Amino acid sequence: MKVLKKITVLLFAFAFSTGIYALPIFDIPPKIFDAMKVGNSIELTKYFNTTVELVILDKEDVYSKQQAEQILKNFFEKNKVKNFTLLHQGGKSGAQYAIGNLETEDGKTYRVYFLVKESGGKPLVHQMRIEKE
Repeated sequence: MKVLKKITVLLFAFAFSTGIYALPIFDIPPKIFDAMKVGNSIELTKYFNTTVELVILDKEDVYSKQQAEQILKNFFEKNKVKNFTLLHQGGKSGAQYAIGNLETEDGKTYRVYFLVKESGGKPLVHQMRIEKE
C-alpha cells in the first residue's frame, strides 16, 4: 500500500512539473474575428485592453482604447473590408496570438497580427498589427 501511495505521488509530481496539468489555455473570442470580417472598429475595440500597442502601416504607438478605436475606424473607412481569414492561432497559458489576412474591396491584402493576454480573467487584445502583405 505504501508503494502504491508513493507511485501515485510521484506520478502527480511528474505531471505537474511537465505541464500536463498546466493552466488551461483560453480561446481568443471569435467576435474579434467577426468584427474584422466587417471592419467594425467599435465591436473590435470592446476586446482591447485599456491601452494597446497598435501598428497600422506607418503608425506605431501605444494608444488608449478610445484612440485605437478612432485609428481603426479611419483605417476601415479608407480600406473597405471584403473579408478576413484566420490563418493561424496559437500560444500558451496566459497569452495567445492570431495571424490572418484582411482583404479589401479594392483588392489589397493586409497581414493582421493579434496578441491577446488574460487581464482580469478576460482575454484582451494587448497588441494589434496591420501590415501590407
